[in-house]
Amino acid sequence: MTTLRAGWVITLRDLAHWVRQPWTPIFGLLFTIMLLLVFGFLFGGAIAVPGGGDYITFLLPGMMALSMLFGVEATTTAMANDARKGITDRFRSLPIGSASVSLGRVGADMANSAVELLVLILGGLLIGWRISSDPGSVALAVLLLLFLRFSLLWVGIFVGLSFRGEGTTMAVQVLVWPIGFLSTAIVSAETMPGWLGTIASWNPLSATATAARELYGNPTGITSGPLADGAVWLAVAWPLLITAVFLPLSARAYRRLRL
Repeated sequence: MTTLRAGWVITLRDLAHWVRQPWTPIFGLLFTIMLLLVFGFLFGGAIAVPGGGDYITFLLPGMMALSMLFGVEATTTAMANDARKGITDRFRSLPIGSASVSLGRVGADMANSAVELLVLILGGLLIGWRISSDPGSVALAVLLLLFLRFSLLWVGIFVGLSFRGEGTTMAVQVLVWPIGFLSTAIVSAETMPGWLGTIASWNPLSATATAARELYGNPTGITSGPLADGAVWLAVAWPLLITAVFLPLSARAYRRLRL
């Protein structure tokens, strides 16, 4: 069986699990919606957007980028559980390519990400978010968001295969939350202290969030710095770099699993 065909079969297997037990993707989506409502309506009145603009319109693309990051936890947990329970070892005993298992997981998670983005877009439109650009720019924004998720999935697969203990989920949360909130997903870097704003500006999540805002025709909250001049290019470069580093590392971690 070819690697791509085997990967497709494993993708269907993961999707079938979600159909039978849909609570993991549903709770993940509800968590993102909860954050959107909390920051948009509870704290949003106290948050100003540098350069002007409505905060809800500023927030929505950031929450889309944040959802691409938070979904990595489910990927890591699933890979760690499969490896710990011996399911991955069973896959390795089959005559399929070594990349098939990881590709299958990536395929299923990308499908889930596309649905999640669609729900956030429709929900955002219902609460007052508006798009002020052409369809081509909107499509590019969605592709950049999915590209970020694609690259982060390889980080999740690497962590899940390398650290398979019971504390894997907690370790991922400790990693994901600081990265998520130390970005421009929720507030502009220009409202932060200078050194903290610099770190946030070079966060890969910030590049994608700012690029999505720019492409949607929403306020970016950025008036100067690298994100003001090249957010779209950075939103391409960061995922390329992350994929180039962690895809080979995840393949190596898979090969080093003991049967």
